Amino acid sequence: MSNDKVRLSKVMSERGLCSRREADAWIEKGWVFVDGIRVSELGVRIDSTQKISLDAGARSQQRAQATVLLHKPLGFVSGQAEDGHKPAITLVTPTTHWPEDRITRPLTPASLRGMAPAGRLDIDSTGLLVLTQDGRIARILIGPDSSVEKEYLVRVEGHLNDADLARLNFGLALDGRPLRRASVSWQNLDQLRFVLHEGRKRQIRRMCELVGLKVTGLKRVRIGKVRLGDLPAGQWRYLAPDELFE
Repeated sequence: MSNDKVRLSKVMSERGLCSRREADAWIEKGWVFVDGIRVSELGVRIDSTQKISLDAGARSQQRAQATVLLHKPLGFVSGQAEDGHKPAITLVTPTTHWPEDRITRPLTPASLRGMAPAGRLDIDSTGLLVLTQDGRIARILIGPDSSVEKEYLVRVEGHLNDADLARLNFGLALDGRPLRRASVSWQNLDQLRFVLHEGRKRQIRRMCELVGLKVTGLKRVRIGKVRLGDLPAGQWRYLAPDELFE
């Protein structure tokens, strides 16, 4: 066994079992086993190869966690309220639940407790926004090693030559750091399709500025394998158990 011990909660998070905060809570409740031995003290360090298993209580709590897909309209911020603009989560109410959602689970105060956006969508952008109580999903979408694709339809003004289109795909840098390779192509005469593997602040608008384009509309239509589809603006639905982002 290696002497390079790692904090148990960190190993649990890295394996995608839960978030580090959830791991600490479950350890305190005695819901975590390492090589079959119950661990109930915070700060325990283990070898990264040891087997971790969970009590039924942890699995039950995880199944109860809600993840919703919201079609964010213009004028709402993704996270905390700012400059008088409401956060997107205020749109998640029983009356805005999409009538065609195949998941009929009722929305309760417990469904919203601790729910947070897994990624951001600017106030002047629309489209798919994920809000979740599940640390595993948050890590997949916004963890430091996340590379889940995000697809956008972007309406632009200005002239774009072939060389600058190539730069949008690869070759630009923001804040002194090169951007990952993207996939950018024309969707129609005034709209580009962007597929990104990262999410820097106002990334697409800043990329377009670098090649002389002005963004007049931006809509996120896909995150990983999950699409916005026919979900109307201002309405939401649950992420179904058989839907996966990657």
